[in-house]
Amino acid sequence: MKRFAAIWIFTLTTVAGFSQGRNIRGTVRDGVTKDVLGGSSVLIMSTTSGTTTDTYGKFSLTIPDQKQIRVVVSFAGYNTDTTTISDSDAQVILLLYPVRDVLDEVIVTTGVARATIVKENPVSIVTVSTRKIDKNIESNLVDVLVKNVPGLNAVKTGPNISKPFIRGLGYNRVLTLYDGIRQEEQQWGDEHGIEADAYNVEKAEVIKGPASLLFGSDALAGVVSLFPSLPNNRDGRIHGKYVSEYQGNNGLVGNGVRIHSGNEHWLWSVRGSYRIARNYTNAVDGRVYNTGFREKNFSALAGYVSAKGYSHLNFTLYDNLQGIPDGSRDSLTRKFTKQVNEAATDDPAARPFVSQSELDSYILSPLHQHIQHYRVYTKNHYELGKGLIDVLFGWQQNIRREYNHPTAITQPGLFVRLNTFNYGLNYSFDLLENVEISTGANGMYQNNKNRDATAFPIPEYNLFDLGSYVHLKWKYEKWTISGGIRYDSRSLHGKDLFVRKNATSGFDQQVILPDTANARMQFAAFEKKFTGISLSVGATWQANEHISLKANIARGYRSPSITELASNGLDPGAHIVYLGNKNFQPEFSLEQDIGALAEYRDISAGISIFNNNIQHYIYLSQLADAQGNPVIDAQGNKTFKYQQAAAWLYGVEASVDIHPAFLKGFLITNNFSFVRGFNKNEEFKNLGTQGEYLPFIPPMKLLTSISQEFKLSSKQFSAINVKAEMEHSANQNHYLGLYHTETYTPGFTIFNISASTAINWPKKSTMQFQIQVNNVFDIAYQSNLSRLKYFEYYSASPNGRSGIYGMGRNICGKVILSF
Repeated sequence: MKRFAAIWIFTLTTVAGFSQGRNIRGTVRDGVTKDVLGGSSVLIMSTTSGTTTDTYGKFSLTIPDQKQIRVVVSFAGYNTDTTTISDSDAQVILLLYPVRDVLDEVIVTTGVARATIVKENPVSIVTVSTRKIDKNIESNLVDVLVKNVPGLNAVKTGPNISKPFIRGLGYNRVLTLYDGIRQEEQQWGDEHGIEADAYNVEKAEVIKGPASLLFGSDALAGVVSLFPSLPNNRDGRIHGKYVSEYQGNNGLVGNGVRIHSGNEHWLWSVRGSYRIARNYTNAVDGRVYNTGFREKNFSALAGYVSAKGYSHLNFTLYDNLQGIPDGSRDSLTRKFTKQVNEAATDDPAARPFVSQSELDSYILSPLHQHIQHYRVYTKNHYELGKGLIDVLFGWQQNIRREYNHPTAITQPGLFVRLNTFNYGLNYSFDLLENVEISTGANGMYQNNKNRDATAFPIPEYNLFDLGSYVHLKWKYEKWTISGGIRYDSRSLHGKDLFVRKNATSGFDQQVILPDTANARMQFAAFEKKFTGISLSVGATWQANEHISLKANIARGYRSPSITELASNGLDPGAHIVYLGNKNFQPEFSLEQDIGALAEYRDISAGISIFNNNIQHYIYLSQLADAQGNPVIDAQGNKTFKYQQAAAWLYGVEASVDIHPAFLKGFLITNNFSFVRGFNKNEEFKNLGTQGEYLPFIPPMKLLTSISQEFKLSSKQFSAINVKAEMEHSANQNHYLGLYHTETYTPGFTIFNISASTAINWPKKSTMQFQIQVNNVFDIAYQSNLSRLKYFEYYSASPNGRSGIYGMGRNICGKVILSF
């Protein structure tokens, strides 16, 4: 902490002498109705400096002391506009005109120092705005993004654990960023979700396709980038936002608050949230045992702003107690049972029933996970010479405990601690009049340790990662061409780990040299080094004022993860024994994307087609015995071994939004996605479900919504919005059925409805109300991406249903107070 504070203070003192510029104030309004547009983005052109308007559409921005400044103004549902502000302006009114939903929205991505418009970017990228995040009530943040981004899916282990998958690829192939910092947690486990405060995320961007060029290894499939809220007022007053929600199905109660303030040069923010839920329910299983959770978050920000740039110092804390469902139940009644004995004496068929009071309670089972994530980082962005420099340093610690001993509930089965130091430097400038160049380096250092545990699926290790890149962007008339090259190097050092049975407890424990008598070597020390080159080149062409075309080809790189290389043991939370392979080579992908965007007065649409070939694709294969039966122990834990082969994926994503000009406030949205994945190992050629198809490939999906906003003449109630939504998932016939790893999944259709309004209070306060009903008709369904579908102890059941089903009808409410 002292080191980071010292670095930050040094940065401030270094830039204190920079020009302070001048302050401009203004309002963003609807160009037709003249209504204010709260939450609009106002960015200084060719920089990342900017702000967001308050509830009343007002903003205050410090700009360089120049004769003319170009700013980019955007808001979801409106055409993006660029406006010139002269040195004589002190107050401005900026007008936006409604045309479409989101295709023109301005995006800012980490690693690219310049603001970019979607239609000028050859890479497939979707921005999810604050408005869309606030308007959706889902179990977690990833599920909100899935609703808004075609091609993004989630592998789920209950309501609060959703692992993002992009175009059929997930785990360490999808990189998560939080405020531009790599989110480094134990992502190797099936039930290891994203650890971030959903109430503090203001915006999200999803890059689909290889993004290794800017972000390095682990971005082979794409990037999910989360942007926390930043103070957007400079009036010296205290402002804030309070969110409260309730979900009836699992009794989820969530509350989040953030307060912030800022003046011309200084800003600060404090945020916190708490969510608690009990077991969820559906029409088939009733209440699903051990799917509740308790999640706490806290974060703080201090910052300095000048006309030349800014410095931010941030701290975040995530703490989650998460149930671990295992699907144990009685064979006849199908009632859930619980483990009360250790593995050696446990008989799943003789486990006692879970009482109704336990199922209905908010009290978690003693068998649960405890995940903590701490983060301290500083971001600095300044003009330097004729360019812009970005510097970031960050430290984060991830602690994961998984309790799986019913007779020793305070003894974690898994206890790992991961420390990560992140660093990055980027400099961008105009090489020529129409050529932008960005160059830099970023990477991380990691140290992982096992603590007081009884299971050791991965070794202790040190990792050092460094990559450098060059990226260019050229604009000429209707063309925008961009691309670059990157070189990455990763060094990995695994350590010896010895395990011996504790004579008192009977559990395994780690022992340290020289005290290794009667111990076995769980992991032997090893050294590995991986290198890779990433490439990307793409172009967009503005065919006319309505249509733009884009194409991109990218080579992605990913080094094998520690689990894929060296795992050797049980992950209690996943109920899986993992086995690695130290001989793996890095993955390399070559993906081609072509797409088109069209916008007219009454309709807007987009389509993206991709083809992806992966060399040395790493995948899990379930082990079987001599008779071809899966290797499963008495507690239902399966054994999977990592394998490597070539893979091929292809698919399409499309969106069509209909917004007739003669029907004010009326909108129909349609999002469609389709992907196929094949294992190219010759052993599985033409075998279909018996090895040829890749696991966790989402079926064809269609999400359609119809909404109508009714404008009101009341000063207190500005509008009422109603929406009906249909989610359709097709049958999944292309699944990995080898050794019953996956099974056929029938299609299903779910309907959701919602209504929302806002009350404008005096003193610039607004209260938003939303009621939403998910799965209106209480449909019993299973997703092929739900791990709970395969939590089954028996080959047959009296009701003909196998595994655990998804959440039933869920009546939800949300209140948001902005002040």
